Amino acid sequence: MKSLNCIIADDDEIDRLLTLSFVKRFPEFNILGFCSNTEEALEIINQNKIDVLFLDIDMPGLSGIELRKKAADIPVCIYITSHPEFAVESFELDTLDFLVKPIKFQRFEQTANRIFDFFEMREKAQLFEASIGGDIIYIKEGHNQIKVKMHEILYLEALKDYTKIITPQRKHCVLASIGNLLKEKQFQSFIRIHRSFAVQKNFIEKMMTSELLLNNGTQIPIGRSYRENLKFL
Repeated sequence: MKSLNCIIADDDEIDRLLTLSFVKRFPEFNILGFCSNTEEALEIINQNKIDVLFLDIDMPGLSGIELRKKAADIPVCIYITSHPEFAVESFELDTLDFLVKPIKFQRFEQTANRIFDFFEMREKAQLFEASIGGDIIYIKEGHNQIKVKMHEILYLEALKDYTKIITPQRKHCVLASIGNLLKEKQFQSFIRIHRSFAVQKNFIEKMMTSELLLNNGTQIPIGRSYRENLKFL
């Protein structure tokens, strides 16, 4: 993967240094800014091509949300904040992930992998092509048409305008939002359980407090606003 230019902006020095230490563990990230305020970050953004923003929300001057509005063309924004109540507002601004302080490296690692998946999908994903028959979809990958059997798809994972289609054998990347895919008649057996996830009903093994367990052992988070969709269980 190409190097990803990123900026870290947080007015709390300890939190900023912690994020820096996590980011430095991944050689894919090239840190162009290490800022204590959004005005400083905006100066760097105006002079460089930035791929990823790691932003606190509650900062003096411009907030992280206001900065994102001014830098909407940057592909990925990750919020790291002590204020979970800002989650809904932040996702309306095309946020890839939202981390609540204090963050742990294991959680940050998940975010880093989502970032890498997103840029990989941007490079490789093609349009969701066509469906033929009740149980078959075709996905265009390069010059090839890949046949995927619907009954083998375990779950869908959203990454902004892209969606990962996960089967036991491999993952496929398509340039289509999870919301649009779920409108297709071939995906009517899927149920949205999280902003970023939809699962096929027959693969659900067990529902826990905040996660679903699939029958292959995969655990998928349940979003609070999607719990109503699981009443049938």
